[in-house]
Amino acid sequence: MKFIHITASALAIAAAATAANARDQIQIAGSSTVLPYATIVAEAFGENTDFATPVVEGGGSGAGRKKLCEGVGENTIDIANSSSRIKQSDIDLCAQNGVKEIMEVRIGYDGIVFASDINGPDFALTPVDVYNALAAQVVKDGKLVANPAKQWKDVNDKLAAQDILVFVPGTKHGTREVFDTKLLVKGCEETGAHDLFLAASTGADEEAKKKDAEKACMALRTDGASVDIDGDYTETLSRIDANKNAVGVFGLSFYENNTDKLKVATIDGIVPSVESISKGEYPVSRPLYFYVKKAHIGVIPGLKEYIQFFVSDEMAGPDGPLAQYGLVSDPELKATQAAVEAETPMGPLK
Repeated sequence: MKFIHITASALAIAAAATAANARDQIQIAGSSTVLPYATIVAEAFGENTDFATPVVEGGGSGAGRKKLCEGVGENTIDIANSSSRIKQSDIDLCAQNGVKEIMEVRIGYDGIVFASDINGPDFALTPVDVYNALAAQVVKDGKLVANPAKQWKDVNDKLAAQDILVFVPGTKHGTREVFDTKLLVKGCEETGAHDLFLAASTGADEEAKKKDAEKACMALRTDGASVDIDGDYTETLSRIDANKNAVGVFGLSFYENNTDKLKVATIDGIVPSVESISKGEYPVSRPLYFYVKKAHIGVIPGLKEYIQFFVSDEMAGPDGPLAQYGLVSDPELKATQAAVEAETPMGPLK
């Protein structure tokens, strides 16, 4: 593949799925974070090959993986996009429904960012700030209490005297899983709340107590300061447009394509960017994946060719259109390409 034609519309997309009627098209669903990358690839694939343009839909990482595991056959999807890694519960559901082999394809990396209205105050956050702003329970005088913070300055006197209102991806989104583990749990541990939750747990053993403590760390306040968003990032953006004091949680690529509307926060003093993520400096980044139903390769026209096209240097490399849109290229892309070529199914989760 020497040359790939990418139209302006393909690069400008981010959310709309391609309409389809016939099942000779590849069917893809899942992550709203991966959606724009997959749509760019799908449109380019349709323009540069003899295959039909794949149908790409959102719905969230968890929902996409669930659809992948509904079974094998033309009435089921071929690929699930995911901004978090597949879970054992997904693999078990797949096996239960006859989906025996799944290919895991890592396409690159993305960051999770906090962003607010471009004309609002600057935010320099830490995991402790995030936890103390949004957690249901926080530590006061060595004890767990219901979160009393009303404004950001109540959390950290260096932050704005602005009411706390954060739009957080709902629990079906892969972004939420990373938000929970890399921000809430980390902040919970650093404030000492995790130890208090651990001590208060009535779990049968240490493992059960740890699970109880982690669950408690991830519990968000329900007084209106934290609002779950079940839609995609465009819904979060529209909420911020309607409430200029709000802060939203986004994927880096979405923010970078809306810098005329949004101002990004630093985390631990690091500005999120492709460069800071690729160097391992920005603390809240994650790999992006898609999962392929191997039984459909050779049955659904163009499926393997699409996968190869997606992870090619021309598309997913550091100089390709996905990097232009905000994807951080995977330094191990060659290994991914080899695994795709060999149709290697994923092994047990580690």
